Amino acid sequence: MRLPSWLAQHLAALRALLVLTVLLGLAYPLVMVAVGRLPGLSERADGSLVTVADRTVGSRLIGQAFTDADGNPDPRYFQSRPSAAGDGYDPTSTSASNLGPESVVDTLSGNPDDAAPSLLTQVCARSAAVGKLEGVDGRRPYCTDDGVGAVLAVFHRDGFTGPVTRVVSVNQTGPPFVATYEGVSVEPARTGEDYRALGAVITPIRGDAPAHPVVPSDAVTASASGLDPHISPAYAQLQVPRIAQERGLNENRVRALIEDHTEGRTLGFLGEPRVNVLELNLALDGR
Repeated sequence: MRLPSWLAQHLAALRALLVLTVLLGLAYPLVMVAVGRLPGLSERADGSLVTVADRTVGSRLIGQAFTDADGNPDPRYFQSRPSAAGDGYDPTSTSASNLGPESVVDTLSGNPDDAAPSLLTQVCARSAAVGKLEGVDGRRPYCTDDGVGAVLAVFHRDGFTGPVTRVVSVNQTGPPFVATYEGVSVEPARTGEDYRALGAVITPIRGDAPAHPVVPSDAVTASASGLDPHISPAYAQLQVPRIAQERGLNENRVRALIEDHTEGRTLGFLGEPRVNVLELNLALDGR
């Protein structure tokens, strides 16, 4: 006796559901767990956790902040690169900021929850903060001295051409970083104003910062995952004088630790040399 076509189709779908549930819902996860238990892989599968004196201090695969009780960078330790994952290095919120090179205008608001710095201002602020912490020149092109994107909204008589009629420092509600532009006084920005919509030409101003900033790029930009546990050797070397002074160590000794913990390119040609910040700080502590 042949079953009705509609019933046969439902039974076939049910069999497919059961088979796929067993294969993908049970067998596949169990196989992956078994693979993760193989020698050489089990440590990575557990998150590459680092334990010191029966206390877990971090992971070799996930970055973390090294701060004091007030949340400020601890001057005794090497600092990691910035993170855009949640409140910082949150594995449950791994992500980038999704801001691109054209993000140069801040969202200004009297309500801090509505305000949002542009990528340029974030980079400028981080560079200024690193420069202050390390005692070096933290200036970057297209940044103001106080760590804000140096950007003007320039209005022309004929739209995009002609004499300049009005200029606004779009990222500053206080005194502008320049007094005049092409003979026109520069105004401070007003919150909630969209100067692009009003027809302004957004014009970043390079300034007199060095072409090659002292602060490396990985010190002022977050990684795509927000969880990068590494920094560049250049950023590590920048922190040597502070570390040596705080710990009463010879700078050459600190530099030697960096060299000992510098990993080369993967397979010899992929990526860039890097330093694991957690392992380097543990070495500083003699652990």
